[in-house]
Amino acid sequence: MKRLFSICVLAVVCVLMTSAQDIYSFKVMDDVGQEVSLSDYKGKVLLIVNTATRCGFTPQYKELEALFEKYNGDGLEILDFPCNQFGEQAPGTIQEIHQFCTANFDIRFAQFDKIDVNGSEESPLYTYLKAQKGFCGFDLNDNMGKAMDGMLRKKDADYDKKSDIKWNFTKFLVSKDGRVVKRYEPTESIAAIEADIRKELNLVP
Repeated sequence: MKRLFSICVLAVVCVLMTSAQDIYSFKVMDDVGQEVSLSDYKGKVLLIVNTATRCGFTPQYKELEALFEKYNGDGLEILDFPCNQFGEQAPGTIQEIHQFCTANFDIRFAQFDKIDVNGSEESPLYTYLKAQKGFCGFDLNDNMGKAMDGMLRKKDADYDKKSDIKWNFTKFLVSKDGRVVKRYEPTESIAAIEADIRKELNLVP
């Protein structure tokens, strides 16, 4: 009974700590080993994405760079966190990854050090993001969404009941005032994401 009480207290403390945080309380390491506070991005609309260089979704780098070039002047920042947890599709050092991305996609948005987004070693930033916006499923009317669902369900029949990151190129949209507005699975169209970015940047109708 005492042990159960202690576990319950710890769970409540963790929830309260998470709720007391905001996106700007986190610090991350950039691609040259320098610590960066996300408070540097106050007032910006953020698209935070975990990426990989040898993934079927890797061509999304080109689309992300196009978004950045189109809307950076209006206040959009894209924060790229390479992650090797999904099929080991982000091998190499962060320097090698950055060289690949600049050579192949000419990316100019911010790229940070490699991180884990799930598990015991996951980045605290991603613990926060997942707590704010959990997994809402793939679009099963979309062929790629159906394929992702089938692949993941073979590994874990209950995968969709967990908030963890499912694959490379999952994205989180953060408003100018630091609210985590929406989570996008990697199969979500860039056009749909662009429409939401425009709303956050007050570029609509």
